Amino acid sequence: MNIFGIGLPEMALIMIVALLIFGPKKLPEIGRSMGKAVRGFQEASKEFENEFKREAEQIEQAVQTTAQLEPKQIAAAETSENNTASSQ
Repeated sequence: MNIFGIGLPEMALIMIVALLIFGPKKLPEIGRSMGKAVRGFQEASKEFENEFKREAEQIEQAVQTTAQLEPKQIAAAETSENNTASSQ
């Protein structure tokens, strides 16, 4: 078991030190607040990831649209140049 690079012995030591510092009555409250903080961080990171994916998809669609339109615009420009050159 390895959470945040901390193994089981390190976690046990941290819990013992926390128990000695805060006492058995305060420890559950601290655990709940830590759990809420971690949950909030996870939700924020998921939201950021989803926003990033949406933006990447929009950029990809814009690139694909540009790639589809560009040859048509080049052909239209060449056609108008040829028409202009032949009329002179």
